[in-house]
Amino acid sequence: MATEVVQVVAAAVFDGKGRVAITRRADDVHQGGLWEFPGGKVEAGETVRDALARELREELGINVQQARPLIRVSYDYPDKSVLLDVWRVNGFDGEAHGREGQPLSWVRPQVLSDYDFPAANTPIVTAVQLPDCYLITPAPGDDLSAFLAQLETRLRDGIRLVQLRAKTLSEDDYLVLARQCQHLCERHNAALMLNADPALVIEVGATGVHLDSGRLESLSERPGVKWVSASCHSAEQLRQAEKLGADFVMLSPVMATASHPGIVPLGWAQFQVLADLANCPVYALGGMTPADLQQAFIHGAQGVAAIRALWGREC
Repeated sequence: MATEVVQVVAAAVFDGKGRVAITRRADDVHQGGLWEFPGGKVEAGETVRDALARELREELGINVQQARPLIRVSYDYPDKSVLLDVWRVNGFDGEAHGREGQPLSWVRPQVLSDYDFPAANTPIVTAVQLPDCYLITPAPGDDLSAFLAQLETRLRDGIRLVQLRAKTLSEDDYLVLARQCQHLCERHNAALMLNADPALVIEVGATGVHLDSGRLESLSERPGVKWVSASCHSAEQLRQAEKLGADFVMLSPVMATASHPGIVPLGWAQFQVLADLANCPVYALGGMTPADLQQAFIHGAQGVAAIRALWGREC
């Protein structure tokens, strides 16, 4: 049982080309030889934001100009427990380099999975790869051509993560629509999550499966797909998502919604309490719009998920 808890600040530092900086740990230190996101211990009496600025000056020789919270991860190694407070740095002064002699590489987020990271970094890699907005499609209706045209419009506008939710369709009709959506998502380098039987993901070639609450609670093992997301409304469901190895979750409802008038919303304070339990990226769902992104970041979210607010807006 680990007895020491070490608070660490880490940074996903992005350059102007959409690449993120990673450094390789020395061979003779804890988790030596593995790649990591730069950072280090938070010193006594130091704020996390100050520690972030200090560590990046010392390690990379840069001065942070623009940064925001990305994710908090708790992890137990055999010899210690770590609390990783990870920030996304989108602006800095100086030329990043390994000031302590450590190798540094600028890497596209999509290929981060090709590098060996400490186990505690796995949710960070996912958070770096995920966008701020998670689009859930509305019911497709009778005019599937109009539905697909609007989906392509949203993809052209920058949506990069889509959940195909079409509860009224038969499995055969859903499969046909999913294949068409996958074709559009491939064209725009977007990830498609199927809110359906996990077996359809492989058949369609989609990125992953989204588990609604019922499917989440019925499964005993993780589906064998690249990404698994899940709908959660409580600490118990978050624990089940972690047990299954979900890569990210939606937590709801943050605010009151017209579609679920009888459900008491979490509010931002309770959302943050639950998000801190998740140990994976968490999207805020329920009354969310792109205007809520900054509030979502402050309260521990990866970003926002929505149907109406994202189906017709840029994000």
